[in-house]
Amino acid sequence: MKEFLVAGAVVEHDGRLLLVRNRRRGGFVDWSTPGGVIDAADASPRAGLTREVEEETGLRVLEWEGPLYDVVAVATDMGWTMRCEVYRAVSFEGTIRVDDPDGIVEEAVFLSAADAARRLTESLVWVREPLAEWLAERWEGAARRAYRYELRGREWHDFEVLRTAAG
Repeated sequence: MKEFLVAGAVVEHDGRLLLVRNRRRGGFVDWSTPGGVIDAADASPRAGLTREVEEETGLRVLEWEGPLYDVVAVATDMGWTMRCEVYRAVSFEGTIRVDDPDGIVEEAVFLSAADAARRLTESLVWVREPLAEWLAERWEGAARRAYRYELRGREWHDFEVLRTAAG
């Protein structure tokens, strides 16, 4: 099983949530918070997340809270496990500018709660559900929650996702 450590960023400004539009392999499009795979060269998940947010959005996070929650997705049939730590940006600087070296992020935008909710319907369930719960309840990093999902199937277009545990 290939294992990935990922970090995600909850970034808000003036009551709006920052989301990015991603174009995945095969042309699949989804929306998520900024973030990505933590590289071996990153000093920590926070350091890797700071790098990812800056690459994907042009914003430089100065202070983090959390993690707010962890997500584990296990895709045995596809041969991978993903663990994601999600942090909240307490302060940041800069202006939005997409320059993703991976070529995945196509757009970054601050959205109202209603617009974010509409975009998140196009998200992967293990991205959408924990984020929606945090937006509804807004717990602090000290109240960290954990989510676990099992993915069944071998193809992205027709796999089944089961939520097996929650915070």
